[in-house]
Amino acid sequence: MRVTLTIALSGLLATSPAYATTLDINVEVPKLNVAEYHRPYVAVWLEGADQKVAANLSVWYQQTGNSEGHGTKWLPDLRQWWRKSGRSLAVPVDGVTGPTKPAGTHALSFTNKQPAMKSLAPGNYTLVVEAVREVGGRELVKIPFTWPATKQETGQARGTTELGLVTLSATP
Repeated sequence: MRVTLTIALSGLLATSPAYATTLDINVEVPKLNVAEYHRPYVAVWLEGADQKVAANLSVWYQQTGNSEGHGTKWLPDLRQWWRKSGRSLAVPVDGVTGPTKPAGTHALSFTNKQPAMKSLAPGNYTLVVEAVREVGGRELVKIPFTWPATKQETGQARGTTELGLVTLSATP
């Protein structure tokens, strides 16, 4: 015998703190037709209205050493991120740092239940994505949004060289 129980919550799903608010980010690393290609170092972070770092979300860099040294040596090349937050971090940071990514679109997803997002006060924020590539260029894009989302909110920015399309979707 099968019994189905349905409960009407009358709008509680959108306002209850028991449910996760989600921030989905897609970062496109474009395929470049160049003689010497190196995967970019990328930093993804949130800035508050005061333009100070509110949360480090993701940092991609060379994880292993080679004849030129370990990849952390070049993290200062992510200039904006480094000045605002990077120099005070002891990398690697669990759940934040990871290896560089190949060309393509890379999805990141965060909820208000995760440590990086849990401490964010309600307000206006800016998603910042910075990329730099050896024997390449540097690029930074920004997308403003409100946290926590009270309704579906989307934004996008397109880089011109080191970054392709970067999208943000905040869902209550």
